[in-house]
Amino acid sequence: MKISLQKLKQSRDNSISFDELVDVSDLADLDNDIRSIEPVHVQGSAKLDGSEIICELTVQGEMILPCARTLVDVPYSFDFRMEESFTTRDYPENEDVHTVNVEVLDLVPYIKENVILEIPYRVFAEKEILEANTIEQGEGWTLITEEERSTKIDPRLEKLKALLDDNNNDSL
Repeated sequence: MKISLQKLKQSRDNSISFDELVDVSDLADLDNDIRSIEPVHVQGSAKLDGSEIICELTVQGEMILPCARTLVDVPYSFDFRMEESFTTRDYPENEDVHTVNVEVLDLVPYIKENVILEIPYRVFAEKEILEANTIEQGEGWTLITEEERSTKIDPRLEKLKALLDDNNNDSL
């Protein structure tokens, strides 16, 4: 997604609108939790104001992330707004303003950066998917739910319970 500065200067009101699909699939190759991501839908505009270029974008898409409990694939939809500022001056007055010294402004790296910032800390699969992918027992262990835990007596304490029951029976 590239914007020609010359085209921006020549536009009637010094602004350009766009509506495109941007391929950001290489984000899945980076060291993050994104397993796959489809091209994102980007709408927005770029406006020239003196030596400043202000880009306002809306980014929508879906990425596949691992479930925090079972590591199964979980689709995660995102929809966010972003604003990036650029200047053609050599020394920007603000550190949030990026210096542009080329004739074509490429917004893809900024879109990718903001998509990475949208990755949630953790996601969970829906209950049906969790239940279908949960392993209930393995070598030397068994999964116990809260209900089973409250009704089941710890085997180490069963003998103590039997001893207490015997004492109660003797006192009668």
